Amino acid sequence: MGNSYTGHLQSTRFEEVLHNSIEASLRSNTVVPRPVFTQLYLEAEQRPYSHDGRGDEDEDEEDGSDSNSPPIPYQMRPPPDGSCTTDGFCQAGKDLRLSSMATESLEVPPGFLLVGAKSPSMPDHILVCAVDQRFLPDECGRNALLGFSGNCMGCGEKGFRYFTEFADHINLKLTTQPKKQKHLKYHLLRNAQGILVKGAPICWKGIGKIAQEFLVNKDTILHFMRMGILLYKRIASNGWMFSATFLLILLTSCRHKGWSPESSAPTEVTPRPAPNSTTNGTKSGRHSYLHLHTNHCAHCVVNKSVLLNKGHGTLPHLCGNLGDVLVSGLLQKCYLNSQNLPRVYEQYGTAPIQPISTEMLILLTVYYLVQLAPDQAPLMEDLEQIFMRSWRESHLTEIRQYQQTHAQIAPPLPCLAQPLTPSQLPWLAKLATSSCGEGVLVLDTAPSLAEALEETFHRLVDGRLSQTNYVVIICMNRSQEIESCVVVTGKHQTRALAESLLSPSDCVREIVHELSSGMAAELGSYFTKCAGETDLCLKWHEIRPIQLAVARKLLSHVCAIADSSTQNLDLGSFDKVEFLICVPPSEVTFHQVVLHLWNSGLLRELGLDQDCLSVKEAEQYVVKLNQSAVGKINSLIQKSKMNPYTLFILVHDHAHWDISSGQCSGGDSSLGLVDSLLNCRQIRDAPNILTLHVTSFPFTLQTQYTRISPYNEIHWPSGFNNDVDLYHEKTKYFGVSELLETTRSGSGLPLLRYDSSFESMAAALEERFPKLHSAVIRTHVLIQHYSLALMVTAGGQALQALQKHISVETLEMVQCLLNTSQRCPSRHGHMLLLRIPSPALAAFAHQRLCHVRNRLGLHKQFEVILGDPCSALTVGKHFLDQLRVWLKILDPDWAPLTYLELEALPCILILTGMDPLGESLPRSLKYCDLRVISCWSLQRTTLEQELGLAAYLLKTKQDVQHGPHARCDLSESDPEKLSSTDNEDEEVVVDGQYCKTRKHERILSRDSSISLLSFNTSLNNELPKLGNQASPAGSQHPQSDWTPLDPDKQPNQRRQSKSTSSGSSSTRASPLRQSCSWARNLSRPPVVLLPKAVYDLITTVDSSGLPKSTSFLPHSAVEWVSSFRPLLSKMMTCTEQSLYYRQWTVPKPHHMDSSNRAEGRTDNFHPRKLLLSGPPQVGKTGAYLQFLGILSRMLIRLMEVDIYDEEDINCSDHWFRFQSKLVALLCFWMPFDYTIHDPKYEDISTVYSPDFTPNSNDGNSRRQEDVYLHRRTARIKLSKYAAYNTYHHCEQCHQYMGFNPQYQSTLHAFTFSHLLLGEEIQLYFIIPKSKEHHFSFSQSGGQLESMRLPLTSDWNPDAIKSPIFTPTTGRHEHGLFNLYHAMEGAAHLHILVIKEYEMAVYKKYWPNHIMLVLPTIFNGAGIGAAHFLIKELSYHNLELERSRRVEHGSRPQDVWPFIILADDSCVMWNSVDVDPKRWTERNVSLKQVLQHMESSPNITQYGLCGMRKWSSRGGGAGQQKDPFSRGHLHDFLLLNVDLTQNVQYNQNRFTCDDVDFNLRAHSAGLLICRFNNFSVMKKQIAIGGYGTFIIKTKMTDVPTTIQPTQYICAPDSKHLFLATPAQLLLEKYLQHTSHRLFPLSAQNYSHPVLSVDCYLNLGPEVTVCFVSSRPHSINFSTTGLLFSGLLLYFCDSFVTPGFLKKFQFLKGATLCVICPNRSSLRQTVVRLELEEEWRFRLSDEFQTANAKEDQPLFFLTGKHI
Repeated sequence: MGNSYTGHLQSTRFEEVLHNSIEASLRSNTVVPRPVFTQLYLEAEQRPYSHDGRGDEDEDEEDGSDSNSPPIPYQMRPPPDGSCTTDGFCQAGKDLRLSSMATESLEVPPGFLLVGAKSPSMPDHILVCAVDQRFLPDECGRNALLGFSGNCMGCGEKGFRYFTEFADHINLKLTTQPKKQKHLKYHLLRNAQGILVKGAPICWKGIGKIAQEFLVNKDTILHFMRMGILLYKRIASNGWMFSATFLLILLTSCRHKGWSPESSAPTEVTPRPAPNSTTNGTKSGRHSYLHLHTNHCAHCVVNKSVLLNKGHGTLPHLCGNLGDVLVSGLLQKCYLNSQNLPRVYEQYGTAPIQPISTEMLILLTVYYLVQLAPDQAPLMEDLEQIFMRSWRESHLTEIRQYQQTHAQIAPPLPCLAQPLTPSQLPWLAKLATSSCGEGVLVLDTAPSLAEALEETFHRLVDGRLSQTNYVVIICMNRSQEIESCVVVTGKHQTRALAESLLSPSDCVREIVHELSSGMAAELGSYFTKCAGETDLCLKWHEIRPIQLAVARKLLSHVCAIADSSTQNLDLGSFDKVEFLICVPPSEVTFHQVVLHLWNSGLLRELGLDQDCLSVKEAEQYVVKLNQSAVGKINSLIQKSKMNPYTLFILVHDHAHWDISSGQCSGGDSSLGLVDSLLNCRQIRDAPNILTLHVTSFPFTLQTQYTRISPYNEIHWPSGFNNDVDLYHEKTKYFGVSELLETTRSGSGLPLLRYDSSFESMAAALEERFPKLHSAVIRTHVLIQHYSLALMVTAGGQALQALQKHISVETLEMVQCLLNTSQRCPSRHGHMLLLRIPSPALAAFAHQRLCHVRNRLGLHKQFEVILGDPCSALTVGKHFLDQLRVWLKILDPDWAPLTYLELEALPCILILTGMDPLGESLPRSLKYCDLRVISCWSLQRTTLEQELGLAAYLLKTKQDVQHGPHARCDLSESDPEKLSSTDNEDEEVVVDGQYCKTRKHERILSRDSSISLLSFNTSLNNELPKLGNQASPAGSQHPQSDWTPLDPDKQPNQRRQSKSTSSGSSSTRASPLRQSCSWARNLSRPPVVLLPKAVYDLITTVDSSGLPKSTSFLPHSAVEWVSSFRPLLSKMMTCTEQSLYYRQWTVPKPHHMDSSNRAEGRTDNFHPRKLLLSGPPQVGKTGAYLQFLGILSRMLIRLMEVDIYDEEDINCSDHWFRFQSKLVALLCFWMPFDYTIHDPKYEDISTVYSPDFTPNSNDGNSRRQEDVYLHRRTARIKLSKYAAYNTYHHCEQCHQYMGFNPQYQSTLHAFTFSHLLLGEEIQLYFIIPKSKEHHFSFSQSGGQLESMRLPLTSDWNPDAIKSPIFTPTTGRHEHGLFNLYHAMEGAAHLHILVIKEYEMAVYKKYWPNHIMLVLPTIFNGAGIGAAHFLIKELSYHNLELERSRRVEHGSRPQDVWPFIILADDSCVMWNSVDVDPKRWTERNVSLKQVLQHMESSPNITQYGLCGMRKWSSRGGGAGQQKDPFSRGHLHDFLLLNVDLTQNVQYNQNRFTCDDVDFNLRAHSAGLLICRFNNFSVMKKQIAIGGYGTFIIKTKMTDVPTTIQPTQYICAPDSKHLFLATPAQLLLEKYLQHTSHRLFPLSAQNYSHPVLSVDCYLNLGPEVTVCFVSSRPHSINFSTTGLLFSGLLLYFCDSFVTPGFLKKFQFLKGATLCVICPNRSSLRQTVVRLELEEEWRFRLSDEFQTANAKEDQPLFFLTGKHI
């Protein structure tokens, strides 16, 4: 008789409470027993419950095919030979039936679910199979991917990709086309005993299936569906007729064998004609019809309307007089949602859990209605939470099993109680209503809903339901199914529910209709029967630290988008920022943002101020989102296409305002405009448009289909943490949380109140005028109160008798408004905000109040202003003159454009519009009257944006915290908990310093950090004078005096205006301040008056500790995914709230995000959309304006690089200068400068030169770390000829970079041998297909033969002849390898020389570059090895090319012999303009530099060419004024590999290898030339490079600091070995300790250390004299020079005893002989006869601290005899 899905009330708690309640009702005649519902679900006590978890299986559901067409014939493929074809078995012969596999242990792959398939040939069996859960729907019938992926659980075969193939394998034997939706029927689950059982049906159709349409008459009959939604329409002749009684019918279909939760979603139906024959209480077909006779509506003289809430069963057709009947599906939807609760757990594999039974749902509904107060309207949110709590308590064990995923399955508990039966339901329901008198009536005697409704209407006619608020109808139909509905008849409840069903637009139309049709005339007639000046110093407030922090957070999110691998934003390609701010269509908001933008200094910072000479011209950067915005948005799109290097920021302020879909706008052109403009394809696809949404209420944009990634959300941070001011703010935010805190503090009157007198009068009139909308009635009552209050206040004792008709709150506000301005000598006063959402009612209120004011002669006491968003402000002439005097404005045409400019003006501001649109209010706001706002718009956004009007920023200074509000001022504010937002304003900071943006600043809003303007009252008799230039608006705005503050001054120090006299402030309150209430109350938040219904909602705290309003639906355009959802927690941050709404809400079809759902995925985020959220009036406008400024500065900085800017070192006046401008050939007669001048070598040993005298002031005492950390740099903007790293992207060099799959590379081996290498090695070239023309390959096998070289005589203006080699390591991202712009697009050959272990990462970042991969043995080598291989390989290639060219008739010497060795940090090149009067440099391309050098006369006679390093001081000491010089070359070399054949780079060197090579090349007689008219700029790159080495021990797990003295040790000693190359240890040891190794050389330039055939850095205190032992080498004369030491490094056969005897040494001079091993060390000592002049000891032999397998180096020291 009951449902198989009926929930079992298996709880001793319920049984006990029920028994006690019955017993108490029988024993007591006076005491009303507590209802069972109250004891179970409203008490704080919670106890664990037990259950037994039994449940019957569902009946098989019908086929869910969507099509009514005949089935398509399907011919099954013949099975493979030998396969099994038995039903219930797979083709491998394995049993798949559930009855056979229920107890088997099945292995389900991760991500797969067990499902049951139905075979037509075996209707009584279910086949077990495993299906990938991605191809199955969720509990709502959504998110199933197309296609199929499944496994056979019998034979274990996997990877079926087509359901047709899978159906054949499991022998379904189908006659129609196989579909997974038709044949995969159930989830399979393990029960408590571990047995596999049938679970919930697979929800293929979702909850949105249309059940059936009723056939009804379109003129007279209300249309609704079987599973439907509220369907109401206006009667054409009468319009909406609201009353105090409303019949609410809740109907929910109920099947005999269980609830079918597959049909619930609201669906539009098309009205169809109904059958003509309808009789009351009879059935026609399968539906009942109920005719409402005229006498049924006779009762409507008093109670006009009834509301029907559909419950269980089929509601009969209603026809006849239906003008006052509405049908709602709210309760039905609530019931349906409760049936989906178990699905959340079943999908995780727990035992099947039954939903709440139909009987229990009805009983809980009755209990809920019973406990409601007489003036309280029911809330579906409360009822959903009750259902969820009831279900969770009834299934506590299963829930715990779900939460403990790895716990053992607990055994089932025995059944402790019987389920609630249908026969018990009416009796228990009546028992529950016994405690509430006649408030709730249960009707259970009628056999059908039609007859029960007929009886209800008769009772209404007879007046027997005058004390009844709800009628609950319960009946059993002929099929023994429960049918129910709830009829709402209470006057207050019906009005509340009816008005809550109206959309804002419907509400406006209804009010306009009532006012225009004269329906409110009777209400109006009812009321007729009842009856010395202070100057203002205008200052801008600095931007607050918290706003700067938010701006930086925005910037970091933008950088994160740019840094992501998706490459959705290329910040490196933008050189400027432009923006457009979109605001709602409010005149006040528009001018508010414009004025703030004008005063912020942003336009000047972005270089846009030249086009904006006044505020009027600044309006081009702000646009109202109406039809006028279309042209500006299209213009921005076109500009973005024409300016690809400009980043356009589209700021969408107040982003929650219009979220309607552009496709659902219908005929209303204003709806969906935001969607059609800001979400259009042009903006979505533009790579240089970034959209920033700014809102106080982000909930509307945080749904499952949102376009904004959660990683792109920026939430306003909390300024306090445990009462600690995190940002050192001078203000403290006072918002919704703080307003609520005042209601609990108990100290003084709370700031948040309701007016009980007003509520009583409004309720009485609502009962008297049931046809009028409550907003009409409440507005008339409110205006009557204000009118009488004005009369009482102005009329004195004569009219005191009228006070009894006025509420105390209204009288207090009016008296404050009038008395404040009268008592102040300057006539300062307060603002009273009167919020009337309906524009028609607001116009009526404005007209009425102005009429009363004028009649009373108060037209000069206060102003009444209508704040309509569609029109500009209108202020009377008297008050305009007053404002001009206060503000010192001379412009006779000036008028206030924003509410902020009404500061201190006594006025009543009637703010209209269905929603506030971001208007900021001045600090003089004293009262915020919200008594007329809608009491039934139960969405979180609607409620919080109304309360946001009262948001305030308080000063935190102690002197402003006094009076009863001191506690309120210090109450904790945590915007991270309850966020909400609007438009505000503030100032900008440039490079971290606060700045003044105008010479004459303006008014301050109540939001002192964000507001547009600011007031500050002067308290002395001597008051500051602003002069006649301070015009706040229009053309009178002064030019900006935008000057940063002195960095030495405090950030909060303000620059005084020239016209402001000093000493204008006072720390002591003067009599003037005491007499001015406005001045005293600037730092006090306003008082807020609310409707009692709203007050009760927001002050009631739910179980999570948050106001009840936070659990409401966020917005009417979204809906909950399921009622089974947790409540918001008080500890949730804004980020957690965002994730909560993203999980539990979905947009409705008319929401603009409803279409943003890609097939098969739910994260269709737009990569360039950001969301900034924060509370109202907290400072978001100033934050995003600040963000635009720092973003612009960052882009400029991205276009700049840190260039080494250092003067040459070791410069001497005696250095030879060649004055003439001669050709480079004359360098033959120039002397070679041995001295090193490159500042990067400031910490190395000076090379001795007889022509150089060191400067005693140089000292050279800085450590290498200091030099590295403190090297001087300059910020230089990149020119169009710069070299770039991998972060640069532009269309010009896109193909050059090769980020395209078509750019494929090939690995080519190249065998190379050299005498110094000892063996033949193999190198690898990675050559992209696009660069293969630079190489020659064998015709047979495509083997790489050589790299092509041009001829010396070749000339191509668009090509470079010399191959460019760039050795690099660790700089795959930061190396400057993009030479496209530097070469001006000219053809060139560029080769990256990399180490083998870095090959993959370099190939990834530079796929179109040629790479030379060093052999594995060089993975740990230094820069010397790379230079060595480059040079020797190039010479080998030169020989190959000469051979190839000879075959083609060319001479060998005609082949171009030069290569370029370039550092990976060379960024730009410069050329000196030839001008004898001044030294000027300009940036030129690398192409121009190289072509000039390559075309120089006799260039092939030079061994080495280079250029100087750039310095901002130009020629330095004067030597660079010569066009050429001979000396050391670094960083960028043009190397002749032919002439330098016999001079090799030292392959072992890590440091100073270029100095060593220069000295040996010069000694070999090669010509070295530096082109001083060219310079190279080197970028500072702190990452990677050959100069980065880490010296560590071989025991890597032992952290230790290694001193240089530990780099060596005695041979065969026990010493801590190091995992560092021996050569590096030797070089570092000599660098740091040579002043002790060569003590006579320290600080002794005249007695250097003699170094033979090599240069080694012995530290800055030791001077090195280089000599070459090669025959015919060039050495300067050392006659008479005494050396303080001798350094022999890897001596070859050219060093002989006779050669060494040419030099003289000081007594005690030090000898150091370095060899690769101990054997060669001893042989060298013997061969050179060193023991004759040098004394050695056994303890003077050392080795580097390397293990034997690491081949340590050995050296021996001795003293000269």
